[in-house]
Amino acid sequence: MELDELLDKIKQSGKPPFLVILDGVEDPHNLGAIARSAEAAGCNGMILPQRNSAPLSQTAVKASAGALPRLPVAKVGNLNAVIKQLKKAGMWIYGADMQGKDFRTVDYAPDCALIIGGEGGGLSRLVKENCDEIVSIPMYGKIASLNASVSAGIILFEIAGKR
Repeated sequence: MELDELLDKIKQSGKPPFLVILDGVEDPHNLGAIARSAEAAGCNGMILPQRNSAPLSQTAVKASAGALPRLPVAKVGNLNAVIKQLKKAGMWIYGADMQGKDFRTVDYAPDCALIIGGEGGGLSRLVKENCDEIVSIPMYGKIASLNASVSAGIILFEIAGKR
């Protein structure tokens, strides 16, 4: 659907906006797994870029375990313009990145979106600059990062619990 349709649908629901935005997630399994976590955490929508994104394919739908048909998805041309539009509407934008603030210490706004970056590259530079706050998951082992879908699930449920 179009972004305006998604925002109107959320407004009509009477629930505060809680979105997940994907920035360069190209693996359909990750897209589906993120959608599954987002729907389970109470997100009321997902935003995908039209380019540099996994397609809404049968693989993604299968990986979502039934979440993608239930989770409204908007495809947009310019993520940075969307971020500015969401901020104008009063939403706080949180980006997940390894160089952020410990996600457990953040006081999340009720109207918010979490941006998850692509496999390997993370958040694009401009998207990262346009976020209100960058959050990260502290790593205690020898592995430097988590899979995009695992990170999304962990942070989305933290936000859901604090909202």
